[in-house]
Amino acid sequence: MRLLPAVAVLALGLAAGPARADDDAVARGAYLVRAGGCVACHTAPGGAEFAGGRAMKTPFGTFHTPNITADAETGIGRWSDADFLRALREGISPSGEHYFPVFPFTSYTRAAPADLLAIKAYLFSLPAVVAPRQRHDIGFPFSVRALQAGWKLLFFRPGEFRPRASASPAVNRGAYLAQALGHCGECHTPRNPAGGLLIGLALAGTVDGPDGERVPNITPDAETGLGGWSRDEIAELLASGTKPDFDNVQGSMAEVVDDGTSRLTEADRSAIAAYLLSLPPIRHGKSRAN
Repeated sequence: MRLLPAVAVLALGLAAGPARADDDAVARGAYLVRAGGCVACHTAPGGAEFAGGRAMKTPFGTFHTPNITADAETGIGRWSDADFLRALREGISPSGEHYFPVFPFTSYTRAAPADLLAIKAYLFSLPAVVAPRQRHDIGFPFSVRALQAGWKLLFFRPGEFRPRASASPAVNRGAYLAQALGHCGECHTPRNPAGGLLIGLALAGTVDGPDGERVPNITPDAETGLGGWSRDEIAELLASGTKPDFDNVQGSMAEVVDDGTSRLTEADRSAIAAYLLSLPPIRHGKSRAN
């Protein structure tokens, strides 16, 4: 067998290295997109995945999600890595505008930059879709983007997730998935009249969820939350949408399961369950018996 010159071997190795790294990032990004719940929010009924256009009704008006495919004109195709990180970690667009907090940058700020860039790599690997942004239907003063700078000063705490030294690896993994990527608190935590999360009631449920849904308490309170549920039962809900009483989740949570948590590994679903059960119970909302 004829040996390749050393220079040629080196060149082949250098050429293969970045391609493999890119492939790994795309595959990891595909998984993290499911963990982040991006599909349901950024896909309109009957529309192309990630092309936006979904209407989201909130107490502050109706927002329409943007196209996050790699189309250069109507999507994020011209965004640099720095643009992407700034959007998800600081809530600022490439043009310098503040995003409305219906976009959960308040949670994504906790995600590791490498994970966020893997998500970008995956999105950019998909076919670009032409889908112009639809205008939001929100009233004054909530429609004024400049005011979002003040909102951030009051309610936004940027910073990457830090594991707790006293927690187990499973609990810390579940906390990262729930707090950063899964952004569970954005729906399961009640808000004040200005839209800021009520941190003292974190994950304790709200009557003002997406599209006016009632969102349940997922702290381990025995009367109003997940008290009495086992780790396996919570993990099963995340896998199939089935509750311990054999009822199924409905509405937006059904989408979260179908497009997100059901695609995670058993270990990650179990980690989320471990994290939820590690929380202090908060009594809030109606008793589960009512």
